[in-house]
Amino acid sequence: MEQIRIQKVLSDNGILSRRKAEEAISAGRVTVNGRPASLGQKIDPGKDLIAIDGKKVATSGKVRKVYLALYKPRGFVTTLSDEMGRKCVAELVKNAPAKVYPIGRLDKNSEGLLLLTNDGDFANLIMHPSHHVAKTYRVTVREKVSEDALVALSVGVQLEDGKTAPAQVSVLEEEPGRTVLQITIYEGRNRQIRRMCEAVNLTVARLKRTAIGPLRLGMLGQGRWRELTAQEVGAIRSAALQAEKPRREKPQPGPAAGRRQ
Repeated sequence: MEQIRIQKVLSDNGILSRRKAEEAISAGRVTVNGRPASLGQKIDPGKDLIAIDGKKVATSGKVRKVYLALYKPRGFVTTLSDEMGRKCVAELVKNAPAKVYPIGRLDKNSEGLLLLTNDGDFANLIMHPSHHVAKTYRVTVREKVSEDALVALSVGVQLEDGKTAPAQVSVLEEEPGRTVLQITIYEGRNRQIRRMCEAVNLTVARLKRTAIGPLRLGMLGQGRWRELTAQEVGAIRSAALQAEKPRREKPQPGPAAGRRQ
């Protein structure tokens, strides 16, 4: 059997994400046949014995790749386990056909589309900073949104970790004490939408991710998951490969960006 890098084996079997596997290997927590593993080490998953913290983990050279779309409700953290005892998305996919881990994050108070997989290469492709897969959010704020704020969100606002890249922003609904925005971003910073809104003095009341690249949340119910079709996996893979790193100039977002519909 062809030998495979150990971190890929761990991620493809849904044991650890690629990043967590690399961290565990670097910390000396992973052994192969009783000896400390090294980053990039190639193994035969059908023969070699892998252990993490002294506990053997089951691996296979033939793993079915699973790709899930989950509607993450508010109140769940995007981890497989939590030291603070909070509800984790792992509880929502425990009946999935394989152990999967999240691609990216949604914070505890946000909801919407979350992808999970046991395919480490696919996860890395979607999350890699150079690919900038578009993510679309329905954002409810408590204030009336000025034209200046819409323009600022569209062209980029200054945050503590640098100016945000241009975004697509439009107003979907507006009534006293409530405005609903649609915001599409091409970055993956921590709590980015919330921080962008705070930067222009907007208070987020509800944040829902409705799309990742060409994949939409659709009619999926809260807390429910479904497997992606082969066509959907191919579509988002293509979107990631074709995405260009955004320039620090306004993109070609279409007539609705930064304006009221």
